[in-house]
Amino acid sequence: MKLTLFIGLSLLDVGNDSYGAFRSVKSSPQRNENTVTKIFVDPIENDDSLGTKIVNFGMRLLGTPYITAGCSKNGFDCSGFVYYVYNNFKIKVPRSSSQFENFGKEIPIADVKKGDILLFLSPTRNVIGHLGIVTNPKGVESDFIHSTSGREMQVVITSLKKPGYTRRFVKAIRVL
Repeated sequence: MKLTLFIGLSLLDVGNDSYGAFRSVKSSPQRNENTVTKIFVDPIENDDSLGTKIVNFGMRLLGTPYITAGCSKNGFDCSGFVYYVYNNFKIKVPRSSSQFENFGKEIPIADVKKGDILLFLSPTRNVIGHLGIVTNPKGVESDFIHSTSGREMQVVITSLKKPGYTRRFVKAIRVL
């Protein structure tokens, strides 16, 4: 998706593969109605930790549609998304959300890091039915990226403090 944003007489071109925070702005020394300003965007953070690399890779998939049993760039279910992202880094994880119940090392929510996985109950049954990858570790207020079959029907970032997820949260695990 190409975004073009007009501000005053300047044109801001965000480009096709943008995500994260602004890195730099290049502009013409003379501003007029034909001035084009390009904004280059970097991932949220530039550290080299594996957790950050996993998050940055997952962020490139934001907006990918939710597809039941999906596990490709054409569409994901929640476990397919986690599987696809981790598999990109040659890390073996289960393909089914229920198989995560006894997988990885359980960690306190206060200790989560980027790339850790959050597990949730199914909305209709008392089993693990949803999961996502921590993007912004803040304990019980952490954000996570996941493929949702909810209203958005796509890969999104959600806060753990959102009531539907707070109520269904089971545990955090680390597989890195």
